[in-house]
Amino acid sequence: MSFETPVVFLVFNRPEVTQRVFEVIAKARPQTLLLVADGPRRDQPNDAVQVAATRAIFEQIDWPCTVHRNFSEENLGCKQRVSSGLNWAMGIAEQAIILEDDCLPNPSFFRFCQTLLEKYREDDRVMVVSGNNFQCGRSRTRYSYYFSKYPHCWGWATWRRAWKRLDLELNLWPEFRDRGYVHSVSDSTKEAEYWTWVMDQQLSGSIKSWGYPWLFSNWIHNGLTILPEVNLVSNIGFGDGATHTTTSESHLADLPTGELNQIAHPPFVVRHKEADMYTFDNVFRMKTPIIKKLAASFRKRINRIRSPRKAA
Repeated sequence: MSFETPVVFLVFNRPEVTQRVFEVIAKARPQTLLLVADGPRRDQPNDAVQVAATRAIFEQIDWPCTVHRNFSEENLGCKQRVSSGLNWAMGIAEQAIILEDDCLPNPSFFRFCQTLLEKYREDDRVMVVSGNNFQCGRSRTRYSYYFSKYPHCWGWATWRRAWKRLDLELNLWPEFRDRGYVHSVSDSTKEAEYWTWVMDQQLSGSIKSWGYPWLFSNWIHNGLTILPEVNLVSNIGFGDGATHTTTSESHLADLPTGELNQIAHPPFVVRHKEADMYTFDNVFRMKTPIIKKLAASFRKRINRIRSPRKAA
């Protein structure tokens, strides 16, 4: 039996992980497959071969399926390729499941997303359905999922109505920051300071991510994300070759997944504050390597400014 919800697959230059994720998608047999690929980098001589090998995987599509391709001949980078690719995909599909080349889903992830995309299709409070659970075995609900302010994107789904709210260039961030609204979406002063720093770095171009603008866009609309009680997607792309997840020792690398076939719906559409606080402390506050590097550089500049100059 084929799968009704369109699937968007974002790829670049890693045929090994792409093949593994493709094989799971193939078992789901989506009726519509939207393929988004970035182009090779000019300063990386091996990219052209790897990009070609990655795209060749799609010649294996052997089930009845409408295939749409959006392949870039030039390298756009993660921020522009993902955002432009999803703009294109959401122009075709009203709702979709989204996987990147290193996000390996449990087979039950697809039905989980499809069920909740249908249930909350008209509910503007809900902007994302995610397959991620980063609670390290902590049970947060007796139901199959709970609500969060964090739109985790290692395997997720959304609607056109939600994606059109993306503020990719953070045009609204300066006013949001200056009016103190960041404190309204943060659970502590440290968290407010952290996100202020991250969004300022994103706005200045020191960080080039599509994920942080998407997070901000969810917050300014009080958007909620559905998170499963068990993890449904494993990121298998940590280490060499990754754009952001370069630390293979991360506790988030290669997380095991579980089955979630029978879905029990919670009676309340309210975010789980305790789970979100745990997420901030154990996922975001720990920082990715690029943020650690930028933060260290920022602290050095501040210390130089504060330190009195030695007399000549």
